[in-house]
Amino acid sequence: MQRKGAQKGRSPAGSTRPSDEATGSSSTAPADEETQGAQSAAEASPTEPSAKGSSGPPRESRRPGVNVPRISPPKADERRTGGRGEDARRAPTKTAQPTLAPIIEPQVSNEPEHRHFPRARVATRFEIWREQGGQRTFSAILMSQNVSISGAFLESTFFLPVGTEVQVRFTLEEGSEPVQARGEIVREERTDTGGRSGFGVRFVEFSGQTEVSLARLFLGMRLRSFAEEYLQSRRARSLPNELERVVDVLAAWELLKATSPGDPWRGE
Repeated sequence: MQRKGAQKGRSPAGSTRPSDEATGSSSTAPADEETQGAQSAAEASPTEPSAKGSSGPPRESRRPGVNVPRISPPKADERRTGGRGEDARRAPTKTAQPTLAPIIEPQVSNEPEHRHFPRARVATRFEIWREQGGQRTFSAILMSQNVSISGAFLESTFFLPVGTEVQVRFTLEEGSEPVQARGEIVREERTDTGGRSGFGVRFVEFSGQTEVSLARLFLGMRLRSFAEEYLQSRRARSLPNELERVVDVLAAWELLKATSPGDPWRGE
C-alpha cells in the first residue's frame, strides 16, 4: 500500500526538480522549459533565413510571445566590404574639358605688340616683374585683355616707361605649363573716362619653348581634328612607326595650308 501511494503521489519523471520538493515550490518545469527554449531560440536566431535566391527582407520569427526586431539586409557591396557602397567610396573622376576656340579680335595697325599674328580675347593673370643684378626690383599681377603669339595687352592703372624690359609669366589653361618670356613695353593707353587703360607688351624671347602653348591656343582644335582624321587614312596606317606618321601629318598639314585660301591661325 505504501509503495502504491508513493507511486500515486510521485510526479512524472522530469516534471519537478528535487529543489521544488524540498522548498515546496509549485512552479512546473514544462512551461519554464518551453519559455526558456523560445527565448534561447530567439537569441540564437532572431530571424528565419529567407528563401534561397530571394532578394526581399527576412521574415519575422513566428514564435508566440517573442518580440523580434526587423533587420534590414545589407547591400551586396556592403556584405563584401563591410563599409559603404562601392559607388560612394569611389572618388569622382575629373573629365578633361576640350579647349574652346579663342575669340579672334580684329587687328589694329597701331598695336606693335601683336605684329602680323592674330590676337585672341583672353583674360588671364600675368605675373610681371623687373630684374636687376638677379634681384627683383618690381613685380605686379595684372589681367590681360588680349593675347597673341607676339604680345599681349595688360590692363593697368600704373604705367612703366615705353622701352622698359620686363619678365612675364602666365598660364592659358588650368594644369598646363606656364608661358614665360622676356618682353618689352611698346605702348600705353591712358583714359580718364572709364575706358581701357593699360600697356602693350611685345614678347622678345621665350623660355623652354613655352611659346608652343600660345600656338596651341590658336591652332590646337583644328590641328587635333585634322590629325585624328588623317591618322585614320590608309596611308597613315601603312607607315611603319609613330615618327613616320607624325612627319606625314605635318607634311599633309603644310600642304593643306599652301593649297587652301583660308588662314588656319584665324580658324578660316
